[in-house]
Amino acid sequence: MVLTDTHTHQYYETDPVKKAELMQRCLDNGISRLFLPNVDSTSIPQVMDMANTYPNNCFPMMGLHPCDVKANWQQELETIYAALQQTKVYAVGEIGIDLYWDKTFITEQQEAFRMQIGWAKAAKLPINIHCRNAFDEVYAILKEEQDEDLRGIFHCFSGTLEQAQQIIDLGFMLGIGGVVTYKNAGLDKVVKQIGLNSIVLETDSPYLTPVPYRGKPNESSYLVYVAQKVADLHQTTLEDVARITTENSKIIFGI
Repeated sequence: MVLTDTHTHQYYETDPVKKAELMQRCLDNGISRLFLPNVDSTSIPQVMDMANTYPNNCFPMMGLHPCDVKANWQQELETIYAALQQTKVYAVGEIGIDLYWDKTFITEQQEAFRMQIGWAKAAKLPINIHCRNAFDEVYAILKEEQDEDLRGIFHCFSGTLEQAQQIIDLGFMLGIGGVVTYKNAGLDKVVKQIGLNSIVLETDSPYLTPVPYRGKPNESSYLVYVAQKVADLHQTTLEDVARITTENSKIIFGI
């Protein structure tokens, strides 16, 4: 069984021994493919160190997280773009719009999102989208940019069935993580109605820890609990969910 975590910040762990233990727990649970999004220019070395240490298991993405779009956002983009030109990456991300914490830089977030979508299209890469309290804003830009080169994953999807269908209709996969295991989140009811061919799995480690470890730091090895919940919702086996969602990830990332 091969499970794919399409979105993890497991590189935040910098202690080599603890990092190796985290990775071993992944492999023990069948999670042998991890895709790593950076968030800003300072996290690029962390992502690349993990990708270089585990080249058969860890695959880098690169972009500017919307929460890191600040006054120096243009300089940040220049640094990240330069790194993109020198490094093999598998997506531009995570990018998008976040209006949960701060709306100060909403215009800059939108501009940065558009620019990075342009990078992805030019390089024939998928995008990995972060969207929080900003579905309408993100969707409007995706509709503007929609063409045969626009594709990717709507990371940490937790919206309605109608929103899910809108994203699927644009040709995107939905990234499903620990929220699907939360009793009162309502995402389970939505995922139950979405075909497995439109889903990829993720942890967003160290955030959004699934049940039964909710309240503790997340890690990619816990992806098995997300996969099992999706299997239960679709009345199928863990192995089937692993196979289908991993194939979906290969379609997106090309590896």
